[in-house]
Amino acid sequence: MPIHNVIFSHFEQVAKEQDKQLEPLYDDLPLLESGLDSLCLAIVVARLEDELGVEPFSAAVADDLPFPTTIGEFVRFYEVAAAHA
Repeated sequence: MPIHNVIFSHFEQVAKEQDKQLEPLYDDLPLLESGLDSLCLAIVVARLEDELGVEPFSAAVADDLPFPTTIGEFVRFYEVAAAHA
């Protein structure tokens, strides 16, 4: 499954579990406007690390990319980290 789909799936699952109203996801949507709060995003990151085996926020690749602020940047962050894993 493409990383994009994996990430979107986790966003949807966490939103449902945490009773959050998830906005329609698209690349230019700011993360802070997705409907998920910081706890939800932390859960997503932890689950992605378990499933994908990468944690780009502490990986060396993070130095080469700006901190993600949109959904598209978040996906790209994981795609680059997975390619370097």
